[in-house]
Amino acid sequence: MNAGNADQAEFWTTDAGLKWVAQQAALDALFQPVLDGTLDRADLQPGDKVLDAGCGTGASTLQAAEGVGPSGFVLGADISSTMLERARDRSTGVANVDFLMADVAEHPFEQGKFEHMVSRFGVMFFSEPTAAFTNIHNALKHNGKVTFATWGQIPNNPWFTCAAQAAKAHLGSPPPVDPDAPGPFSMRNVDVVVRILANAGFERTAAETVDMYLTPYGTPAEVAALAISIGPAARTLSHFNGTDGDFAAVAARLETAFEPFASSQGVRIPAEINFFQAHRKAA
Repeated sequence: MNAGNADQAEFWTTDAGLKWVAQQAALDALFQPVLDGTLDRADLQPGDKVLDAGCGTGASTLQAAEGVGPSGFVLGADISSTMLERARDRSTGVANVDFLMADVAEHPFEQGKFEHMVSRFGVMFFSEPTAAFTNIHNALKHNGKVTFATWGQIPNNPWFTCAAQAAKAHLGSPPPVDPDAPGPFSMRNVDVVVRILANAGFERTAAETVDMYLTPYGTPAEVAALAISIGPAARTLSHFNGTDGDFAAVAARLETAFEPFASSQGVRIPAEINFFQAHRKAA
């Protein structure tokens, strides 16, 4: 594993991984529309063999397994042992799934094994994305397909911007982060991703930017508490060694920011999501 991906493995196994396991149900609910959008576009068929890249705690693997049926198979791969432990626990008794702790950017998958690779927010962290997608390309059968979701433009995703602004307003600005480095927004620019896929050998690429709503459960206060546990608010609080009082103050600011998103269906947070599809060349 290269150094960049090794850093990601450490991050998702310790700090972020522990938080995502603790908040698994809430995060699954929050991002369910993105997963539905990914798998609706994938149109998995009974009997398909599927690679779920960056499967996390397993929601995407299990939902894909329903799509391929008992004659199909889904392999969930992730670099976080912490998150995979939770994925394995929740898949007990599901016969057509398995999980692999591996970096899909480098793992020597059997060539031509899968009809499909799917990913919900699992591909933005590659340190060398062209090499990673080349590896995925080679693991697909001829005419096999990738379908994946990434975050769109930063200003159009208040899940991040509101949290960052709330923390900054209380504590000040942490050191800037390069949005083009491996991370949530590294694939926000559609044209960049299309070029990466072409350079990795894919063809018939389609990209779609969609305005949708994230669907957290709970009140604005409960959603704010979730948002300060991960992402930019958590980073700022950590950088400034935030106290319990700082956490409470940032949460209060964020609750106010989220209140306009409350509706009769619950809190609905606008989001801009990019969906991509591309094929390996037919034989």
